[in-house]
Amino acid sequence: MIIRTGKNMALFFYGFAALIVLSSIMVISNRNPVHAVLWLIFAFCNGAGLMVLMGAEFLALLLVMVYVGAVAVLFLFVVMMLDVDFAEMKKGFLQNLPIGAIVAAILLTEMILVGAASLSGE
Repeated sequence: MIIRTGKNMALFFYGFAALIVLSSIMVISNRNPVHAVLWLIFAFCNGAGLMVLMGAEFLALLLVMVYVGAVAVLFLFVVMMLDVDFAEMKKGFLQNLPIGAIVAAILLTEMILVGAASLSGE
């Protein structure tokens, strides 16, 4: 029997949320597309865990069946079947790095401002 107290729920919530954030970072930073898809599957499973914590077991089951069972496996097969030339893809990376860093800084600033406004109660 699982005892659902506030402290236990909060610990599981923060654990699942941290794992989702870490696996999402691994999805976008991983150079190997197959590993990126596997990290995406891990993120979906942790999202299903969050839904189970909320009492939405049916939605958690749908998330696992639809996204992990169909979409992520489809991505995995498509990525494995593609013959991608990674050397050609990396050519323009350094040229676009300053623009990407500026856009990332702007988005980070916006998220910090929204978080600060929501915490202050505005």
